[in-house]
Amino acid sequence: MTMREEIEAAAARYPDRRSAIMPALMIAQKEHGHLPGPVLEEVAQILGVERVWVYELATFYTLFHTEPIGRFHLQLCDNVSCMLCGSEALLTHLEKTLGIRKGETTPDGAFTLSTVECLGACEMAPVMQVGDDYHGNLDAARLDALLESCRAAERVTSVERAAAAPGE
Repeated sequence: MTMREEIEAAAARYPDRRSAIMPALMIAQKEHGHLPGPVLEEVAQILGVERVWVYELATFYTLFHTEPIGRFHLQLCDNVSCMLCGSEALLTHLEKTLGIRKGETTPDGAFTLSTVECLGACEMAPVMQVGDDYHGNLDAARLDALLESCRAAERVTSVERAAAAPGE
């Protein structure tokens, strides 16, 4: 199914096409990896809505990215519960370990580090979202293990891509 077809199917579930902007943006981001201006324009055109409505949502919510992000998006919660449980120290640890600051991506494009206001998982504080997965009760050792797991997954993916390349 093409992106247009997926967006049309999502829009059909709503009485007003404007209500389908968020699902349409999620579909577009999944397709393109991020939401640059031309993609936002295309979403607005497909839905037949004002461009400003699409831009407003794409730039307001932290789940949407108008700039490229790393293959692993590390989103550390910095709300009160997580802060009280040590998220500030974890941010410092991540910045030192990855050699980047909050809001940056590693030179190899593997990791983007962000903080978010709330992940709604205070019972697991401190918590971080990586892609769609939550990781809680974090400390420096758990973070290091998580980063190594991501790196290992990246190595496997690279080997799979290399193995698939000759047959293309």
